Amino acid sequence: MEPFNIKVGFGEKEVTLTILPTKEGYYKVIYFGGIVGAVRPEADGEGWEQVDEDEITAGDLPPYEPNLNADRLNFVMSEYIISNIGEEISAILKE
Repeated sequence: MEPFNIKVGFGEKEVTLTILPTKEGYYKVIYFGGIVGAVRPEADGEGWEQVDEDEITAGDLPPYEPNLNADRLNFVMSEYIISNIGEEISAILKE
């Protein structure tokens, strides 16, 4: 599967993320060229969970480095964001 973009609400803003599917069954979450984290369906299929950092293969991409002086949001993965990312991925997969 090819990478694709999703949009999720982040506070009062909307953030565009690139989702990179992996052979291992999880999805890398990319923001401003760096890996913010990764998500995968929960074992019971009821929701989505964050993948532990040590399970993520970086490949060619560096980890995301927040920059408070940059003209972008300081994006962080929270349970709410993980759930929203999972919903967006599910919607794309159903297309």
